[in-house]
Amino acid sequence: MQWIGLEGNMSLLTDMVADRRRLQRTVLLWRAISAIVIVLFVGSLLGKEGMLDRGAYVGLLTVEGVIVDDRKRARAIDALVEDTDLAALIVYVNSPGGSSAASESLYRSLRRLAGEKPVVTVMGGVAASGGYMVALAAERIFARESTVTGSIGVVLEATNFVELMRMAGIGHETLRSGPLKAQPNPLEPMSPAGREMGQGLVEDVHQMFRKIVGERRRLHGERLDYITDGRIFSGTSAYKSGLIDAIGGMTEARAWLKETHGISDKEAERQIETGHSAGFSEWVGAFLIGESDFVGRLALDGLVSVWHPSVSSAP
Repeated sequence: MQWIGLEGNMSLLTDMVADRRRLQRTVLLWRAISAIVIVLFVGSLLGKEGMLDRGAYVGLLTVEGVIVDDRKRARAIDALVEDTDLAALIVYVNSPGGSSAASESLYRSLRRLAGEKPVVTVMGGVAASGGYMVALAAERIFARESTVTGSIGVVLEATNFVELMRMAGIGHETLRSGPLKAQPNPLEPMSPAGREMGQGLVEDVHQMFRKIVGERRRLHGERLDYITDGRIFSGTSAYKSGLIDAIGGMTEARAWLKETHGISDKEAERQIETGHSAGFSEWVGAFLIGESDFVGRLALDGLVSVWHPSVSSAP
């Protein structure tokens, strides 16, 4: 009987040891998981701009491709107004333009920032039409001699499939509340009244664009008429015409910030993250610039300010 009792005690002791070991393994596992989580969290903070990486910096905002509405980018720019570490912003523009409303929205967001911080634009290969409107938000504009810019104008395009539908034997009727409702319409020819209305829209937005150019570049009269008729300029001719301030790039922009605002050219640069990722509109934009303007209209609705060299009607 004593032997059985001892055996029972040994069995109980064995179970307790096993339980303790399992508990120790569980504790070690959770400690390891906690350590990994802490390391990842600290790493994310170290890698995230504006958290542990503090100190004065020069921001770099890149505007590339076809300009479309981007609320994340707008919020990122608005946040810069309150960023006490931001010494200045360099806007790199390499864009043929895009939606007139999106270009205007981006311009006005940058103008709000320019009221608080120095803003300078550096043009890439192309900064035309809506891209040039964005560039105008800056206090100083730099471009390369071979930069394509200008193309100050607005387009409203209306493709119709009337003849194609007629060939296919397809009919179409529209019941409307007024003669100008649903004009322009791809399923019917544009009426004279609809064309007049559309032209009025184009002229209204063009006047807005002209006003921005005139105010920002201090141009008026015949000189303003000349540069806002839709023609494009090289960087060299843009400088002579008063559309830009100087020939140069990032180095010259940093030197100007140092000379004018006392911002050291050794100040760290930080890319402004807008949360924007390449998607369908950028894919469409590649077609728009390189091959097919029609495909590009899938991304650009309404009035557009975009330079497209293969389409004669585009500014």
